[in-house]
Amino acid sequence: MITLRSKREIEKMHLAGQLVRQAHQRVAELVKPGITTAVLDQAVDDLFSDAGAIPLFKGVPGKIPFPAATCISVNDEVVHGIPGKRILREGDIVSVDTGAKIGGWCGDSAWTYAVGEISDEAKKLMQVTERALQIAIELLPVKKRWSQVAKEMQSEVESAGFSVITTLVGHGIGTTMHEEPQVPNYDSREFRQKGDFDLRPGLVLAVEPMVAVGREDLYLHGDGWTLSTKDRSLTAHFEHTLALTTSGVRILTGEG
Repeated sequence: MITLRSKREIEKMHLAGQLVRQAHQRVAELVKPGITTAVLDQAVDDLFSDAGAIPLFKGVPGKIPFPAATCISVNDEVVHGIPGKRILREGDIVSVDTGAKIGGWCGDSAWTYAVGEISDEAKKLMQVTERALQIAIELLPVKKRWSQVAKEMQSEVESAGFSVITTLVGHGIGTTMHEEPQVPNYDSREFRQKGDFDLRPGLVLAVEPMVAVGREDLYLHGDGWTLSTKDRSLTAHFEHTLALTTSGVRILTGEG
């Protein structure tokens, strides 16, 4: 069941979204060759703690409860990387995904960062993936069904010669991190028949295209969390929490 949010509820979600935005600002200031992923995570964890917020990722059940406030995934790692002693190196790209709950409402956002000077291929991958997210922002107010938006996102990725990760999708968000509906970054007949939904004011979605340079096939690391591309190709991940209102799209994890 999809829950539509009131203007007042969206305003509360905006507070959570802005805290997550601050977390990404802090990460952006810190990312450089020689820093560990643990340092990035600690900075975000401290920010949430100081604000009296709950880190949404910490303690999520799995092979082990997820131990951090952020998922930090490097190069061929798509999502759910566990921060630790890994040192970022010149030329890496690192995706940082994090979420917080404050005042009973959630915000969730991911961004991919360049570590020093990166390859032209990595730059193109990041540009295309971010553009897929921007397409969603632009089309949410003008399309009638999510599948129509997802089709355009998929077209942007595939026309660049890259692959959409189809085994991972976005989601509704509100008082909990993962709510209905599921929000794929691609179109399919099965989704149109069984999962598609109308785009109506009050809808709040975490839209998060994940894109690979090579094939989309993934494998799970022994930690039970980290997912990487089987062919070790580079991946990127961009995500915003978006609220569809009567006056357009509000980027709850963006500026303003």
